[in-house]
This record gives sequence, C-alpha cells and structure tokens, in this order.
Amino acid sequence: MTSVPDTSRWTRKDFTAIEPLSVDEIQQIFEVARAFKKTLGRSQKKVPALRGKTVVNLFLEPSTRTRIAFEMAAKLLSAEVISLDMARSSTTKGETLRDTAENVQALNADMLVIRHSAAGSPGYLADRLQIPVINAGDGAHEHPTQAMLDCFTLTEHFGSLKGRRITILGDILFSRVARSNIWAMTKLGAEVTLVGPSTLVPHWFTEFGVKVSHDLRSALADAEAVMLLRIQHERQTSSHFPSLGEYTSMFGLNKTRASWLNPRAIIMHPGPINRGVEIDSDLADSDRSVILDQVTNGIAVRMAVLYLCAGAAPARSLV
Repeated sequence: MTSVPDTSRWTRKDFTAIEPLSVDEIQQIFEVARAFKKTLGRSQKKVPALRGKTVVNLFLEPSTRTRIAFEMAAKLLSAEVISLDMARSSTTKGETLRDTAENVQALNADMLVIRHSAAGSPGYLADRLQIPVINAGDGAHEHPTQAMLDCFTLTEHFGSLKGRRITILGDILFSRVARSNIWAMTKLGAEVTLVGPSTLVPHWFTEFGVKVSHDLRSALADAEAVMLLRIQHERQTSSHFPSLGEYTSMFGLNKTRASWLNPRAIIMHPGPINRGVEIDSDLADSDRSVILDQVTNGIAVRMAVLYLCAGAAPARSLV
C-alpha cells in the first residue's frame, strides 16, 4: 500500500458535516488526500486499503461528479461498490429511509454513502447505524466532501488559506455547497465574501462570520479566488429574481466582469455548470480556471474520507 500519514488521531466513524470538524481534522483529511493523490498518477492506481470491504452508494438525488468520484474512490481503495438510485430502491414502494439503511447494514455492507433531499438525513442515519455514514449532499444543508475538495484545491494553489480572500458568487441561500465551504474556509482562516442578488444572499449570512455584498465589482476586485454557484431551481419554491437573463446580465461572470478580478485570481465551480448563465464558457475553460482540478481532487479527498472513517469504525459482528 502507498505510504499514508498516521491516522490514529481520527476518531469519527461518520462524515456528515463540516460544521463540527476541527481544523486539525480538516488537515488530517488533506494529509491523507495528498498521499492518495500521488497514486492517481501511477499506472497501477489501486491500493488495498479497503480490500474486503463493501461500500454502498445510495443516491436519492441526481448526481454525476459526486457519485462517480465516490465509486472511483472506493474502487481505487479496493472496496466492492454497490450503487443504488431512487428508481432502483424500495423507497419508491414506500420504504422509509431508516428501513432502507438498516437493511443495507443487515446485508453486511461496511459503509454507506448517501445523497438525500432531506437536510439532516445523513446525521439521522449515523446515529442509528453501526457502519460509517458519509454525507454526499443533504438538501440545502451541507455537502462536506465538496467543501473539502474545494479547500484542498485552494491549498494546492495558496499553501494556506489563512488571510486569503475568497468570493462565492451566486445562489447562496439554497446552496449546500456554499454552507459547507463557508464553514471550512472560515475555519481555515480565509476571508469569505458572499455576493449575488439580495434575494439569494440575505444579510443574515453575516452571522456565519462572512461578508455579504451585492456589489459585484468590489467583491471581485478584492478576491484571490472566486467560486461560481449555479441557481438551485430544484430547491426554490418561488422565483427569487425576474429571469435567468436578468440574473446573467447583473451577476454572470463574463469577459468584462472577469477584467475586474486580480489577474492572478483563480476561478472555481463545483458543477454542474450552466454555461452562459453564471459563467461564460471561455472563462470556465480558461487557464485561470481550476474547475477540472476540483473534479480530480474529489477522488483523492473522498478516498481519504472513506479510508479515515473505515479505520475509525468499531469492529462489529455479522448483523
């Protein structure tokens, strides 16, 4: 197996949120992710860290990057992987989430990765299962592995986030990515500014220890990194701006607005990208974009999370 740092300090069975993590725990994830990322460039990428383990991915909301990254991460750790979505699960027959998860455990799975529309659902299951539960996104609450890969990408560029100025632009109100990144970035010492229309970036977000702005030019001019977020239509129960065209005309990142950025500022996006809405294609594909770096880092970070939680899980008898 590839050499990895000592993980004896990691004590969490589950990984369901960024908010309760310490800085030391975040740094532990980064240390292990760096070690695993080195293996991604080898001809033989697999390591035997989770050989004999079975990871079940239960994705009850649509996903491309997160689902594939978790599947690849588990397989690169030599685990067996079973993936279920809404259409193939008994939730369509009325089975409760708790019953589904307890049956997965009774079938002798070793870990459960879950994406669900209900905020708090991974934490609810973590309190009731013996096996590790990993949050792959829960409603508008958190998306902790996304925040870890985003911050990991930033540390690759900056070394440390302490004092770094980061602007998050877009639909903050309904974004679980924004919430997890706010927790992670501020814990690591970054100065975070949220910007967008007032209906999507309400002033009460200042309670999270960040700045709130509706002046795009000033928010971009001060940024060393800018993260774009798409409009979360699926979570909105009413319109929060007149039209996508009006949003783009006021807050979309185009060539003109990109000129307001520091020339060395990097551009990020958790995906999926709505090209021509929150960001123009030429910027998403430019040299200053680290969007595909984020995707690649998602594998290493999720390998680290699976590895750490598997190591911290208590031994259990067959259920």
